[in-house]
Amino acid sequence: MSTLASLRLLRKPWNASKGNQSNATVGASSGWCQGLDIPNELFLVLGLVSLVENLLVVAAILKNRNLHSPTYYFICCLAVSDMLVSISNLAEMLLMLLLEHGVLVMRPSIIRHMDSVIDMLICSSVMSSLSFPGVIAVDRYITIFYALRYHSIMTLQRAVVTMVSIWLASTVSSTVLIAYYSSNTILLCLIGFFLFMLVLMLVLYIHMFTLARHHLHSISSQQKPPTTHRGGSLKGAITLTILLGVFFICWGPFFFHLILIVTCPTNPFCICFFSYFNLFLILIICNSVIDPLIYAFRSQELRRTLREVVTCSW
Repeated sequence: MSTLASLRLLRKPWNASKGNQSNATVGASSGWCQGLDIPNELFLVLGLVSLVENLLVVAAILKNRNLHSPTYYFICCLAVSDMLVSISNLAEMLLMLLLEHGVLVMRPSIIRHMDSVIDMLICSSVMSSLSFPGVIAVDRYITIFYALRYHSIMTLQRAVVTMVSIWLASTVSSTVLIAYYSSNTILLCLIGFFLFMLVLMLVLYIHMFTLARHHLHSISSQQKPPTTHRGGSLKGAITLTILLGVFFICWGPFFFHLILIVTCPTNPFCICFFSYFNLFLILIICNSVIDPLIYAFRSQELRRTLREVVTCSW
């Protein structure tokens, strides 16, 4: 492991179990317990792609006044969260490379302080990246089921309060997480928060899909042949699968890792699973790359503004 041990609470079980790893792998018929060697260059490339993508989303939303609405403000906050994930990843990787190659020489105390700062940045960005997809789901739910009252329910003031509250909660929770990283209670709270957001998104999007399917069925029942219903249902199902599938695939292994830390830190299977921690980090960074494609770039207005930003048509 590197001198800069980011996310100590997550890597600690793997580090602590190094002595037991050989015992766990003695009976293994293959080397799958040895983990996956992921080059630092891949972290850097994905971090840069995510940073550029999300920076463009933020610039496009700020540029176009038509996008100055609660919905796009939430998308902008998600982009900022994903940008922080990328920035913290890039900062960690660059510092690791500089330290390992002797380009940068620092006292251990300074490295520990920088480690804590980067850890806090990572944890706060992770918490906000988990929160804003749920907020966007709630906003879309209100848009569909309370369309006539949307502007009175989701006012700009309430949107600002929601965004500020999430950022404050993310900062405070990251501070607590770093301070008490060895406590299973903290990890259980983090796991519970992920499960809450997953269930929230699952319930809201399935309810929205069910309503849309019922609406399309009502329309297509008056048409012959009812191809609109089948096509619309398929498109809705694909969208729902992408939204929830990407969220679960990118975040699920990371939080399963946390569950194993709490339940079986010395079990041979768990020890083998811990060795793939870098893969779980790659999936989280991939989520930051995919989020703009799901939440932002599907908007025609935002794509048009994005072209203007890229061509510098200010």
